[in-house]
Amino acid sequence: MKKKILIDVERLKYPKSGIANVCISLIKGLDEKNHDFDYTLYGPKKNIPVTNSNFNIINWNFWQKKISINTFSFSLIHTTHQLSDYFHKISKNQRKITTLHDLNFLHDNSSEKKILKSTKLVQKNIGKSDAIVCISQFVKEDFLKNKHLFTLKADVKIEVIYNGLLFPEKIIFNSEVKYEFLDKKYILNIGVLFPKKNQEVLLELIANNDRDLVLVTSSAKSEYKEKFLQKVKYLGLENRVHILENIDNNKKYFLLQHCESYCHPSLAEGFGIPPVEAMYFGKPVFLSKLTSLPEIGGELAFYFEDFKGDSMQKVYEEGIETYNSNPIQYAEKLKERALKFGYKEMADSYEKLYKKVLS
Repeated sequence: MKKKILIDVERLKYPKSGIANVCISLIKGLDEKNHDFDYTLYGPKKNIPVTNSNFNIINWNFWQKKISINTFSFSLIHTTHQLSDYFHKISKNQRKITTLHDLNFLHDNSSEKKILKSTKLVQKNIGKSDAIVCISQFVKEDFLKNKHLFTLKADVKIEVIYNGLLFPEKIIFNSEVKYEFLDKKYILNIGVLFPKKNQEVLLELIANNDRDLVLVTSSAKSEYKEKFLQKVKYLGLENRVHILENIDNNKKYFLLQHCESYCHPSLAEGFGIPPVEAMYFGKPVFLSKLTSLPEIGGELAFYFEDFKGDSMQKVYEEGIETYNSNPIQYAEKLKERALKFGYKEMADSYEKLYKKVLS
């Protein structure tokens, strides 16, 4: 009889989030392989993809924070996010794995109250884990530096498994929307308008060239968004900055297909899904040198030395020139690198870890 594994995919409550995409990729990857376990998925049933293997589903309900579900029959519980509110208690004979995406709350000027609250929640998830999966080497190094903040099992395994993506089967997309910027060269950025994403520095970049800037983001309001819009107005860039909110994947892929480049000047990333998607489309990517991004872009990406307008423009001009010297070959190399971060590779790595922990 196969051992039973419960995978917490509760974050599918937010289906357009990066973590939701990773959960779907993991489900698909496990479904497509000859898996050695009996899998059950815990999350909102309406957002969980149908599987050929007919994985069991336990439907998420809000009250389960207070009245936990019975997990007695499972040999292993995999919590896919370090801030999960579920499955903090496990029985003596069970094993647990937690995926750690980042410890950003220690580095983003959070209040002491928020740091304490987040640290306690991470502790609840990783404290009884037999293995902690970090989604990049950077996250692992950051965790080891701050390991003293947590109480862990003496023999806990700490591993790196990169997030895996589901790439579109085609790379030619159409859009019913006739975007005004399509006749121009435009720089694309994808992500919530948020201080750690650092999108405002891209305004300094386009102020020094003739590109448009297209931001794919959510409709969430924030102080940073207001500050960003004020800066757009101050620099007189209202006609060159385009904010598209809550768009679907087809529109996102259409924009990736037509952009001149993808720029991601983030100050904090546990992994960085959008740059990988841009590389899959063979687009030149311009990244910050911070946190995990050099692991993602490797030698093929171009890196901003700092975030001053003139300096960013120099990096941009040189990068575009390098790319355009042999665009077909460069695009092929970028796509080849992106495919290393595939969903099948991630699912294989997780199932190997499940076996190791249960052996």
